[in-house]
Amino acid sequence: MSTAASRQQEENQEHGETQAQEPREGQNVDKIRDILFGSQMREYEKRFARLEERMVKASDALREDVKKRFDALESYIGQELEALGQRLKTEKSERGEALHELTRETRDAAKGADKRMAHLEEQLASAQGDLRSRILDQSKNLTDDIQRARTEVESALEREAANLRSDKTDRAMLADLFSELSLRLKGEFSIPEK
Repeated sequence: MSTAASRQQEENQEHGETQAQEPREGQNVDKIRDILFGSQMREYEKRFARLEERMVKASDALREDVKKRFDALESYIGQELEALGQRLKTEKSERGEALHELTRETRDAAKGADKRMAHLEEQLASAQGDLRSRILDQSKNLTDDIQRARTEVESALEREAANLRSDKTDRAMLADLFSELSLRLKGEFSIPEK
């Protein structure tokens, strides 16, 4: 055999022995660990198993409780939504009826207002006609009264003017009278003989 081949074989044998020794050493370590910590490890494993079992049960209970609560919440929300929907329908119906009633009342009020307005317009037209008639009558009466008063004033003025004319002294006569008076005062007045 060549040297390279023999070296390879030796390495393989050493490697095989090392591999065989490693499992034996690992088994030895496990045995030592089991001897030293075996009872505690088993106790810990039991505790972990019980703890895991309790956690699973608690998780299942919690899941069941959450599911029940979600179901109850879903049921409650459904009932509330249904109640709200019913209330909304009722309110919508009531508002529709109220709106209809208000529309009818408004229409009736508008008709009543139109009738009253027409009646007031008729009364106003009638009152205006009566007022015009009275104003016309009073205007005629006032015109007649003014005409009568004017006629009376003119007559009175004419009478007074005539009285003044008849009672008034003539200028020539007044001048003669003053001349005579002047002559008498001077003593030069002589009565003419007929």
